[in-house]
Amino acid sequence: MDFQTAKALLEWQVELGANEATGETPINRYELPDALIKPRAKAATPPARVVEKQPDEIAADGARHATQVAKNAPDLAALRQALESFEHCELKRGAKTTVFGDGDPGARVMIIGEAPGRDEDIQGRPFVGRAGQLLDKMLGAIGMARDGAGGDPVYITNVLPWRPPQNRDPRPDEIAMLLPFVKRHVELVAPEILVLMGNVACQALLGRKGITRLRANWTTALGLPVMAMFHPDHLLRNPQTKREAWHDLLMLQAKLKEG
Repeated sequence: MDFQTAKALLEWQVELGANEATGETPINRYELPDALIKPRAKAATPPARVVEKQPDEIAADGARHATQVAKNAPDLAALRQALESFEHCELKRGAKTTVFGDGDPGARVMIIGEAPGRDEDIQGRPFVGRAGQLLDKMLGAIGMARDGAGGDPVYITNVLPWRPPQNRDPRPDEIAMLLPFVKRHVELVAPEILVLMGNVACQALLGRKGITRLRANWTTALGLPVMAMFHPDHLLRNPQTKREAWHDLLMLQAKLKEG
């Protein structure tokens, strides 16, 4: 390369902005100034994954808590307070009252139904609607009454203390969650005989359904003699089955006379 060519190239470099022949570090002339570089947005931290419990897991947690608080109840008043303070069952949020029990807690016979209906939810007592009025007549026919007036007293409760929405059937997870309260209820009342009204009560305490097959036979649950009977609601819908219900009532009456 001759002098004139080299000089022309050097002048061209100066015109481009070169002011050093050599430098300590190489320079990238195509790199943008820092002021013009937009900072990259930081990657958003993904939200922590919330693992929702399944209904059976919620029921298991509730059942464990129910077992503990029910076991620690020394009497019916304490058991009722524990039940009214129990917050694991969603049914409680939609119910007006806690329907605990009715009748004489010293009675020889304890009747367990399914769940409160509209009238029971309003009054806070089990079996006070049409089905309850029929039950009172059925008991009166064999010389029994929930208050003991004019006959042997009975004590009445339900598997669920809160009314299910639209009177739907209780779900298995609800039954499992509240069963410890029912068992403790039976322990504290200490009846001689249990009467299970309807399929839900049979499922809860016998682990079986099919009231047509279960009725008219003595079995055992919680160490007690058990008679399964048609629920009065069933009798209102199917009057033709009242004959079978009368037969079961006579079996109950005969059992009481034996004792």
